[in-house]
Amino acid sequence: MCGRYAITLPPEAMRETFGYREQPNFPPRYNIAPTQPIPVVLPHDGARRFLLMRWGFIPGWVRDAKDFPLVINVRSESAAEKPSFRNALTRRRCLLPADAFYEWRRSGSGRQAQNEAFLFRRPDRGFFAFAALWETWNSPDGSEIDTVAMMTGPANGLMAPIHHRSPIILDPDDHDAWLDPQSTPQQTARLLKPPPDDLLEAVAIGSAVNKVANDAPEVQLPLADLPRSEPSEEPKRHARKAARPPADDGQGSLF
Repeated sequence: MCGRYAITLPPEAMRETFGYREQPNFPPRYNIAPTQPIPVVLPHDGARRFLLMRWGFIPGWVRDAKDFPLVINVRSESAAEKPSFRNALTRRRCLLPADAFYEWRRSGSGRQAQNEAFLFRRPDRGFFAFAALWETWNSPDGSEIDTVAMMTGPANGLMAPIHHRSPIILDPDDHDAWLDPQSTPQQTARLLKPPPDDLLEAVAIGSAVNKVANDAPEVQLPLADLPRSEPSEEPKRHARKAARPPADDGQGSLF
């Protein structure tokens, strides 16, 4: 699963890359987390529109959002068969702009197990877009919440040693086809594939990304550039367990 990502390039650069009409102004975000408002690009009146949505998909039929799991990833292999996502896959496809995302690798076992964080980004540091689905949820009090989740698929050769799943990153030439409301799920299925192995680079980073409050450039510092800490003299039994994302075990993964 993908539970953290980043948008650090200027708003003007994102607008130029994705071609929407709005001119939003937003600060760089180095550690975007679920339930936060995130930028979404969707089709509107024959053009593209920028909109903020809650990261955490809620199907329209849900009565109480508190009783529904936090869905931040949607499995591309089964989305067309799931009542929660079938209509969105047909009518409400969108792009999630990003310039980096994070994943964790579990190493070791038992008390010696560790979670190693990795930063994935394009070598040229440019933008890319996750394939995503959105839905407007109507609460019992009449208010509306626009919600979204990114699609995932099997990992490519770069990601497989770190995690078995990967966000679907669309080829820029396929953005229009993905957003086209006339495209059917059968037509867009060919777009939902692992990214090329050479599209991104993987950089081992420190554990700062584990904490949502850490939202600064230091989050992305390569592990090799971080200062080495002195060994702790406290007994190991007092060490705090490293925070880690849960395993990606299915359609409604929680963050």
